[in-house]
Amino acid sequence: MTAGWTWGYRRYEPERERLVESLCTLGNGRFATRGSAPECPAGPVHYPGTYLAGCFDRRTSAVAGRSVENEDMVNLPNWTLLRYRCLPDDGPPGDWLTPDSEDLRHYEAGLDLRAGTLTRKLYFRDAQGRGLRVGHTRIVHMGDPHLAAQRSTFRAYGWSGAVEVESVLDGAVSNAGVERYRDLERNHLTDHASGYEPDGTAWLSCRTYDPGIRLALAVRTVTTPEVPAAETAAPARTVQTYRLPVVPRRSVSVVKTMALHTSTDRPDGNPRAEACDALTRTPDFPRLLATHEASWRRLWEQGELDVPGEEGRILRLHLFHLLQTLSPHTAELDAGVPARGLHGEAYRGHIFWDELFVLPHLNLHFPEVARALLMYRHRRLPAARAAARDAGGQGAMYPWQSASSGREETQELHLNPRSGRWLPDHSRLQRHVGSAIAYNVWRYAQTTGDRGFLHAEGAEILLEVARFWSGAAAFDPGLRRYRIRGVVGPDEYHDAYPDAAEPGIDDNAYTNVTAAWVLARGLDLLDELPPARKAELREDLSLDDEELARWEEVSRRLHIPYHQGVISQFDGWGDLAELDWEGYRERYGDIRRLDRILEAEGDTVNRYQASKQADTLMLGYLFRPRELRELFARLSCPLDDETWRATVAYHLRRTSHGSTLSSLVHGWVEARGKGADAWRFCEEALLGDVADLQGGTTGEGIHLGAMAGTVDLVERGITGLEAVAEGLHVEPVALAQIPRFSFTVCFRGHRGVRVRMLPGRLAIRVPDSPGGPLPVVLPDGRRFAVRPGEERWFRL
Repeated sequence: MTAGWTWGYRRYEPERERLVESLCTLGNGRFATRGSAPECPAGPVHYPGTYLAGCFDRRTSAVAGRSVENEDMVNLPNWTLLRYRCLPDDGPPGDWLTPDSEDLRHYEAGLDLRAGTLTRKLYFRDAQGRGLRVGHTRIVHMGDPHLAAQRSTFRAYGWSGAVEVESVLDGAVSNAGVERYRDLERNHLTDHASGYEPDGTAWLSCRTYDPGIRLALAVRTVTTPEVPAAETAAPARTVQTYRLPVVPRRSVSVVKTMALHTSTDRPDGNPRAEACDALTRTPDFPRLLATHEASWRRLWEQGELDVPGEEGRILRLHLFHLLQTLSPHTAELDAGVPARGLHGEAYRGHIFWDELFVLPHLNLHFPEVARALLMYRHRRLPAARAAARDAGGQGAMYPWQSASSGREETQELHLNPRSGRWLPDHSRLQRHVGSAIAYNVWRYAQTTGDRGFLHAEGAEILLEVARFWSGAAAFDPGLRRYRIRGVVGPDEYHDAYPDAAEPGIDDNAYTNVTAAWVLARGLDLLDELPPARKAELREDLSLDDEELARWEEVSRRLHIPYHQGVISQFDGWGDLAELDWEGYRERYGDIRRLDRILEAEGDTVNRYQASKQADTLMLGYLFRPRELRELFARLSCPLDDETWRATVAYHLRRTSHGSTLSSLVHGWVEARGKGADAWRFCEEALLGDVADLQGGTTGEGIHLGAMAGTVDLVERGITGLEAVAEGLHVEPVALAQIPRFSFTVCFRGHRGVRVRMLPGRLAIRVPDSPGGPLPVVLPDGRRFAVRPGEERWFRL
């Protein structure tokens, strides 16, 4: 493996195994398999899991005396399970060997990020000195999104006899990867059936309960040397047992090749027949591995990022997991951006607003994937319209948590592990998710130049979200301003006023400012539409002049609360009590989940000026300082540099960073403001998952938004790279910790544009292509055109 392209673990530590499994997950954008040890079924230490993008199941659970519905991303049958033990000629059979065996003498697990492979190396030696060296190599094929494979090799030392191997296809799995969901219904697969084809291929079929997706996995097991298999089958399990003769220092191997097909595939067919037939055409492992590595090479060419040092290695790992979750194969699916990737069951696999942090990278590297993710939202526009109507509103009200249907999937109750109590969950009041979706539509079109999407599906999304905000805003004669009441902001801690009978807070600054932005962009979009399309939309949406005049008025007169000369997080924020931050740090150490700590004490975070994560300061992530000033000027609200700096300092002191996104956003804000703490926040964002800073959460699935956001922070944040009407705008920010790096982007038809950052200089190279010159805009307004085949250097 090449230095800088590896990620690995050289010791087996049971307490960290769930973390290793998440960070060693392999995927191809269609499905992913956790990096679990093939020897081990699910248990307290190990948790194998395979997840298919967009595959959810709805079940009802009895929780705290109530019936609660939840829709979960489904854990699919375990295709990786491979048990083995030694059968020496001169002694009794050994125990089944696993990393937990007392005979384990050596262990290492490693990812080759360039090739997309996971390898494990184990060495066992018993009390009689008999040794067995085991190696596993696993792939989830990036070229053929239906395939995965695993090769296991065995070599004996100091003995001869046989290695007994069981190749298992296990359908008796459940969703048990998150301890705090233990009281929820875990079983999501039913109607199991299994068997064997005449050529020895094992198959297992089943379906989800609701909506009844049919699934089939087929596994072909090949041994070297070839030996016969003893086959057994139960409805939810197949086991093929082999006895491989071994002599000292001579390797034997077992290769499992798996095909996964479902009733959601296009064209629709018989999943079992399709899976079994796929294996008849699948080449042997060396050829499969070669084509898999070639597919990864093409991906890295399109998403290349070269940053020196340990920071670069972590960034490459982050990009690796982004590409495994959202690859070009995802563009063929009806799937959104799962907040925890396809790496585990936290958040039940739901889609929140994380595309806000993911799409900026995809826009510049894989625009076809970005477009597909926006189409996921467009297909659920009817559900968002229905939700708005049911709430007494208009337009489209997108859910805070989405899954298969587009209905609101946010849980009604959540468990506080500290207190053991189930509490009402009001996070569905985060209506700002609609603004994030509209923002993504607009930025995608600005970056890619895809006006076709913006004028068609994108326009329908953006205009309907604007209509929702217009209807949600109510005029306050006393303030002579419009107000948006009863919401929850990105902070998430504050879901009500102290002692209030109803949930929700009023005039969340982030919500109101982004709502004003959406309304303004809706008007801009209508102005730029071709006359025929504008007329069509106005007729289809019943948009008359009176409603559009209201959009204009609301976009200029939404209330933005202030206190003590800074922007308030919401109306009444300044009246809340100050928290004894140092006292709580002394008592608890890690206070990221301050809400759980206070609730366990019988208190509530609603009483305090204490945020879980960036809320008001999210505005500094979405908008450059100039854009933010213009937006506040439109609202006739004061926002000069001094006010913004004071606002940043005020809220930073009152944030517990209970989300991995918090340090990322603050890193952006500090970098744009050239703050001294920029790198401190960037570093925490980089380490969030690899060091498991949230204390056990990475084992439940990676944080995809934070991973993608760190890559984007380097590519766009440090270079100041942004798509504007005039071309590619650059406004670099010097961070001494990353003085030099390079990456490639795709910009409005120019593929493979290379950006290189060096101290005091920036270079842009346009490859030979028919795309014509690439316009570049510098901070001082100077404009250049970089011709195909040319590299231009700019002094900063």
